[in-house]
Amino acid sequence: MSKGKAESRPKPVTFEKALSRLQDIVSELEDPEKGLEESLALFEEGVALSRFCRGRIDEIEKRVEVVLKETAGAFVTEPLEDELDDEALDREEP
Repeated sequence: MSKGKAESRPKPVTFEKALSRLQDIVSELEDPEKGLEESLALFEEGVALSRFCRGRIDEIEKRVEVVLKETAGAFVTEPLEDELDDEALDREEP
């Protein structure tokens, strides 16, 4: 029995291509006509792409941290979530 389409496809070489393929997979999985085996193959491919993307994000975060350390305090970083939460609260206030 074949392992499915996931193994026959080349791995994406960029984060953007992987993310685009993940979006395609989500759309395909939303199709109620997909069979169980095909859905499983898509899911497995999606998990692999998700891991690839997470790995790239981790690598980029580390590189950013190195650059910021090299600038010796010239920049101050804050978690993005906190900034977004504050902006959302500002918009909600009358």
